[in-house]
Amino acid sequence: MMAEAGAGGPRLAELLALGRRLWDELEASTEPSSGAPAVQDKVRQGLDALQRAAAMVAQLELFSENEELEEVASADLKFMLLPALLGALTLKQVDLSRRREHLESAREHFLRFLKLCRNYGLGSFQLPPGTSSEEEAGGPSASRDPAQPNLVAMAMSRTAKIERYKQKKELENKLASMSSSVESGTADEDQIREFYILQIQKWIGTSLEEIESIDQELVILRSRDAARQAPAGSRVPSRPARTPVKPFILTRDAAQARVFGVGYPGLPTMTVDDWYEQRRRQGIVSQQGFGEPGSPPCPSPPAGTSDEEAQKQQQETEEEKDDEEALRKARDWDDWKDTHPRGYGNRHNMG
Repeated sequence: MMAEAGAGGPRLAELLALGRRLWDELEASTEPSSGAPAVQDKVRQGLDALQRAAAMVAQLELFSENEELEEVASADLKFMLLPALLGALTLKQVDLSRRREHLESAREHFLRFLKLCRNYGLGSFQLPPGTSSEEEAGGPSASRDPAQPNLVAMAMSRTAKIERYKQKKELENKLASMSSSVESGTADEDQIREFYILQIQKWIGTSLEEIESIDQELVILRSRDAARQAPAGSRVPSRPARTPVKPFILTRDAAQARVFGVGYPGLPTMTVDDWYEQRRRQGIVSQQGFGEPGSPPCPSPPAGTSDEEAQKQQQETEEEKDDEEALRKARDWDDWKDTHPRGYGNRHNMG
């Protein structure tokens, strides 16, 4: 197997090294925005190098479902990281118009890496929901109503996250202590093999976390796309904007309008009748609802109106007449108060 990898020459290793170096630079970048041209240029270069390396690995058939981990050469173990690195770099792309496409592509890369690790027995973990053989076959877990929370699964997920976090810290400490000897070339084959296996295990935890985040974001994007594609009739119509009303002084008659007009020259004045007439012209109130007594009656119902509708219209007309009578009485009372001061006629209590 190692001889086959060598057939690709150093070019395969160089492509992996280039993609890995660009990834490390992006992680340590101090650029204020991930959309900066320099950042996206590195993302494109890294993806190109890793995609070419992945194609060469597939052509060389370095990994097979029918072999054990002991059969893989130590120098070839590092190429198992290619799908995970491809998924991580795919997420670094910032084209919002293709965000859903990038998320789905990254998820496929991470899943490919996890399935490869599971085939070789690297790490003890479960594949994300929707990818196991039981759920793909329509097993019980696939038929469960997603709207109902599975408390047992949630507790297991939380426990798994805590355990993954502890393992991640332990792996990072081990890798930091071994990296100098491996990179300098002083490590023996057993140390190199252990170093690459630790890297793979670290990326297993990273892949599981990334897939969980991707699934959450995909739910939001799919809901947004569904809302955009909903028919226009199903949406709640927006209320028309109201025209702002300018302030004014409402007076009882023309005499009061002249008095208040002198005291408040900046504000327009109008009588009650003028105000009702203005509202009628604007179509806000009907003439028959606020007309003076003796105004023309409302028109008769059109032909073809049923008895029930005619009776309803007659009832509305009578109610409007009652409103006119109440309005007339209110106006008479206001006029009486203007000409009779408070306490007028009280001669017994003198107060």
